Amino acid sequence: MTFTLGATVSCSWLASCSNSHLTGVINFNIFIPAAIMSSSNVSLLPTLGQEGDHTSKLLRKSKESPFVPIGIAGFASVVAYGLYKMKARGNKKMSVHFIHMRVAAQGCVVGAMTIGVLYSMYKEYVVKPREEKNALLHK
Repeated sequence: MTFTLGATVSCSWLASCSNSHLTGVINFNIFIPAAIMSSSNVSLLPTLGQEGDHTSKLLRKSKESPFVPIGIAGFASVVAYGLYKMKARGNKKMSVHFIHMRVAAQGCVVGAMTIGVLYSMYKEYVVKPREEKNALLHK
């Protein structure tokens, strides 16, 4: 695999599926424009200084409450795993499989929210009074 400016990148991987005993090669091409690879002063990453930018708002909010992205990641991973395991569900009905997948995904989100609330309560009612008490003692 080589990367050149304004060229197409070709990749191939050997893919196999254990359930159906199929093997094959996956080929795909990705075009990388020269404008993206060039070293200009234009930043491709979002900056944190823009208040109206959705990405900066998401980054700021996830720093304030880090358990929200953890809950979203848990939800996405449960759904991805459930969809992956859909072929190996056996003779279980698809609706029952989806119900189990939904309950597990909701459990990840509710668990992350509960841990986040407990963490913020700990910071508010344990850490903050301790810091205020230490600040009064050092005056």
